[in-house]
Amino acid sequence: MALNLPAGMQITAPVKPEWESILTTEALEFVAKLHRAFEGRRQELLKARVERQARIDAGEMPDFLPETAHIRNDDWKVAPVPAALQCRRVEITGPVEAKMIINAFNSGADSYMTDFEDSNSPNWDNQIQGQVNLYKAIRRELSFKNENGKEYKLNDKIATLQIRPRGWHLDEKHVLVDGQRVAGGLFDFGLVFFHNAKEQIARGAGPFYYLPKMESHLEARLWNEAFVMAQDHCGVPQGTIKATVLVETILATFEMEEILYELRNHSAGLNAGRWDYIFSCIKKFKKNQDFCLAQRSAITMEVPFMRGYALALVQACHKRGAPAMGGMSALIPIKNDPVANEKALAGIRHDKTRDANDGFDGGWVAHPGLVPIAMEEFVKVLGDKPNQFEKQVEGKFGPEQWLDFRPTTPITETGLRNNINVGIHYLGSWLAGNGCVPIHNLMEDAATAEISRSQVWQWVVSPKGILDDGRKVTVEMVRPMIAEELAKVKATVTAQGEDTATYDQAAEIFDRMSLTPDYPEFLTLPLYEAMA
Repeated sequence: MALNLPAGMQITAPVKPEWESILTTEALEFVAKLHRAFEGRRQELLKARVERQARIDAGEMPDFLPETAHIRNDDWKVAPVPAALQCRRVEITGPVEAKMIINAFNSGADSYMTDFEDSNSPNWDNQIQGQVNLYKAIRRELSFKNENGKEYKLNDKIATLQIRPRGWHLDEKHVLVDGQRVAGGLFDFGLVFFHNAKEQIARGAGPFYYLPKMESHLEARLWNEAFVMAQDHCGVPQGTIKATVLVETILATFEMEEILYELRNHSAGLNAGRWDYIFSCIKKFKKNQDFCLAQRSAITMEVPFMRGYALALVQACHKRGAPAMGGMSALIPIKNDPVANEKALAGIRHDKTRDANDGFDGGWVAHPGLVPIAMEEFVKVLGDKPNQFEKQVEGKFGPEQWLDFRPTTPITETGLRNNINVGIHYLGSWLAGNGCVPIHNLMEDAATAEISRSQVWQWVVSPKGILDDGRKVTVEMVRPMIAEELAKVKATVTAQGEDTATYDQAAEIFDRMSLTPDYPEFLTLPLYEAMA
């Protein structure tokens, strides 16, 4: 198909006829407008990340910013959230695939965050077909029929839609403007907003977004500026857009109030994005000889640094009149094993009970089967109230809590092998186009894969990377394990009737990302370059 592209734009990937309704000249002109307005600033902010990391590598520890003390000390609140975002006791998330969209909308959750980011493998087909799927879903026209003829349709009552575009660090490599790649986040946001914002407003629920991976309030300011331009361009009243920011980096924790302030006319609160948060801590302090976290299974929401971060998030949000959203437990229902299933469901219940009692206004689940349990625990605390914005968390939070990185043990061979196994399995699936994968009874996405490879890397380089039996984790120990776990993964995938074509490449990438002396910042960056 020959598109009528705006001046200065190139699309370097094939375009299917059914995508013509999304890749219109007008929509692409809007994307180009966003790119030209904000790409320079995006690159400056990404450079600032690198410079900040260099200072941390040299021994600087994060702290509150003196230049924004007035924001933390002044009396202000975010603009009131609309009725459609008042009640978010249970939110479900998942990629922009048609069956997933329908099941999530129909799940009984209050809200559904559809995902162009961590649970989605961002190949060209997924990104554009995802836009088509959302266009149809918002208009109640989306349906899906599986290979057995079973048909999926939207119910009359569906969850409130929120949309997560890609983070600032990710490009859309198939779309160039003036010879530069466009930002993946602006591409995702630009298309979905241009085509759907007015339709969502007419239907009384939207346009609402989730914003990932931010490291500073200046990155939130850039999103806010994009929102202002978008609303002006499309003739939408200012303040109509509402966005929830995922606090999933250790640096963002020190700027939570500033992030709310930058987005105050467009804010729908903050979310405790726990898995990326753990990954961020490993990444930021990778060269600190005193820092070495225990294996992933030991890093629960009850350990000191995670507990302090979660409570501080509720405190910041409710102080400023904003929703505070709990994060994702990766547990999922387990078929054919009643004992293991009961344990998993008990884990979900415990997670949501804690969040509700801490003051969170809702929490995430990864599977429709978990909505009733999560809802039950929030209703126990909230009763018939839609939220608990009025609940204030007492106490003072800062570096003392957020940098208390315990526990440091155990690190076991089982934990090491599990990281390798999960990493290879997830990467192989991601390269094949699936970014949301059940592995060992947990729902894994890019964030949990990042933890897996980051922990292996750190245990190799850190003098504290010692197994509970006294052996030091080394390249010589890990490399044979990669081959052994690859064989196990292939056997599992084959037993599930799936193709193993991408898994050798996945193992090579895992080796490169976890055993190289220089730590690669994001797993998804080389993965994205490796995919078509």
